[in-house]
Amino acid sequence: MRFLLSRFSTIGLLLGVLFLAASLTPSLIPRDPVLQGILGGVVLALGHLVGRIIEALWRLADMPVLRGRLWRVVRGVLWATVLGTLGLALRYSHVWQNDLRLRMGIEPATGAHFLQVLFLAGAVFAVLFAAGQIVAAFARLVRSRLYRVMPRRRADVLGFLLVGIALFILTRDGLLDTTIRAMDSSFEAAQNLFDTAPPPPTEARIPGSPASVIDWEAMGEPGRDFVTSGPDAAVISAFTGRPALDPIRVYVGRANAQTPQARADLALAELQRLGAFDRRILVVTSPTGTGWMDPGSHDPLEYMHGGDIATVAVQYSYLQSPYALLFETSTGLDQATATVSTIHDYWRRLPEETRPRLYIHGLSLGAWSSMYATTLFHLVNDPIAGAFWAGPPFPSDFWNRVQRARTEGSPWVLPRIGDGSLIRYAARGEGGDAGTADWGAMRIMFLQYPSDPIVFFDPFSTFRPPVWMGEPPGDGVSPHLRFMPIVTQLQLGLDMALSTTAPAGYGHSYHAQDYIEPWVQVTAPEGWTDADTERLKAHCDNGFQVGCSNR
Repeated sequence: MRFLLSRFSTIGLLLGVLFLAASLTPSLIPRDPVLQGILGGVVLALGHLVGRIIEALWRLADMPVLRGRLWRVVRGVLWATVLGTLGLALRYSHVWQNDLRLRMGIEPATGAHFLQVLFLAGAVFAVLFAAGQIVAAFARLVRSRLYRVMPRRRADVLGFLLVGIALFILTRDGLLDTTIRAMDSSFEAAQNLFDTAPPPPTEARIPGSPASVIDWEAMGEPGRDFVTSGPDAAVISAFTGRPALDPIRVYVGRANAQTPQARADLALAELQRLGAFDRRILVVTSPTGTGWMDPGSHDPLEYMHGGDIATVAVQYSYLQSPYALLFETSTGLDQATATVSTIHDYWRRLPEETRPRLYIHGLSLGAWSSMYATTLFHLVNDPIAGAFWAGPPFPSDFWNRVQRARTEGSPWVLPRIGDGSLIRYAARGEGGDAGTADWGAMRIMFLQYPSDPIVFFDPFSTFRPPVWMGEPPGDGVSPHLRFMPIVTQLQLGLDMALSTTAPAGYGHSYHAQDYIEPWVQVTAPEGWTDADTERLKAHCDNGFQVGCSNR
């Protein structure tokens, strides 16, 4: 026991407990006691590690060290202060989390579960500390072997490098194994390819039918759901009171062809077969990582335009968006580029007076990939009519450039760009109509919630606060949120993993009602009124009916 205790650092434990107290403060997404305990254990271990590093650097610099009675007094004062801070954080953590829940319309938690949080934090810390001890023992073993054949300083440097390489290989292989298992699970659960596919449709107007160039079984479940769901002409006509068309929906699954270009060519061929270029509106959209298409976005748009619309999507991954973002980054970008370029190249050769108005759309990872694919050529040379991107991930280059061009004084979470004639922003309850000038020939819209960590995570926030933390809190964001070095970065990282668990209208859960006004602004439906917008919102708010359904 004495040997084990000698491995603890007093400064490290003090810093770790401070990190634990800081982790109890709110971030963007509510946390339950289990997740809070896990987060607390991680930051406790990280704080201990940082303390050990500070101690090592202090001694390496030969700085004075407190000893004896003075050190015992100082240590006692420090422990009393740190434990008092932890006690206050524990006391208020329940209040902070419930305040955040209430802001999102979630039922408040009935208990604080302090003991559960502390127990889990201690257990996670013990596991991580034991892992660190094993690594340290391995490093000592490597150095001791090297001491026999080379000078100590050289052995220390080489030993550090060898241990680092070994840890990298071990972590890499474990990470790849986890990723492969996640891929396999996602493939089986979300796609239902080939043998498990339901019978193909018989109507020629539906992709995957006998008349289609797209194989039904290879399309995958997200694609099959997309092309067979949504409002048809009868449902749209019943809502609008006017004659309507059956909307055209085209979806090409990843398994439908081997390369991004081959899949894009299939999508174009199916659009041609179905007469999509004779419609008033054509939307090229990029799905999320799994291939999912949000009906809350596409169904209302079909109501607005009386079904005189075609929508096309091509799948690029089977993985959940976070996995696809990390391990299949290029596949989404390559597929979106091939799809947008192929369709735009065909579209621009059509007579300008008869071709449909062309729009680009995407949600989450689909927003990132479709933004990447929408190059200057598509915006200037035979430009598209507009674009609508929801929940753009923080690495999106185009989004970042637009954000940095915001009008001085406008908030980072809902900025103003110039006079609003080209680019506008929408949020929950904000329809994107806040421009000081009328729309120009092209209309670009971003929909983002202030509480969405996928959008507002900042990879450089380890030691500096994100821009939005220096502004008044946005809708659904706790006023108690404060920046704390290192800890805030880990809180926001956990928030990203939990982002889709937030209720509709918060986090990364985008709501059908919040798509409607931005789509009206971007596509300007003929004869559409504010009263129509409110009726459609009410229609979509009735639940999981035909059209306007949510995730």
